[in-house]
Amino acid sequence: MSQRKKVAVIMGSDSDLPVVEKAIKQLKELDIPVEAHVMSAHRTPAQASTFAGSAKENGFGVIIAAAGKAAHLAGVLAAHTTLPVIGIPIKSSTLDGLDALLATVQMPGGIPVATVAIDGAQNAALLAAQILAVSDDQLAGRLAAMKQNMTEGVLQKDAALQAKVAEL
Repeated sequence: MSQRKKVAVIMGSDSDLPVVEKAIKQLKELDIPVEAHVMSAHRTPAQASTFAGSAKENGFGVIIAAAGKAAHLAGVLAAHTTLPVIGIPIKSSTLDGLDALLATVQMPGGIPVATVAIDGAQNAALLAAQILAVSDDQLAGRLAAMKQNMTEGVLQKDAALQAKVAEL
């Protein structure tokens, strides 16, 4: 039996943690092993490429990369691995994350990076979980249960709304 795959959550700066922690918490809630690290595409490029290049053999199944401004981290990691890489553009000072979004989605041919919304850490975690669930039936079941709970929650809110509308 193969070991469960881990998800790596790599952030370009420790200042990204308030956004990235949503991904870490979501992965832990789904019982997915997760490791988080700070690596910079610009300040620690050798460490980032070494990490990505050995990620598969170190038990990772997906890499999530969060970065703001120039946001080259996801692309640098993707260039050094065949694992799926998911980019989280981080909202930063000058352009409210639009710069990071554009940098993350504009990868050259052959270097794919799936990209979620600006500060979309929870969806990055869920996308990573869905990728891993392709070969993990237990995880797929946990995801299905989570989606069913979301459905039930919306239906309950609709029923409460219908009751309020009827009283108007």
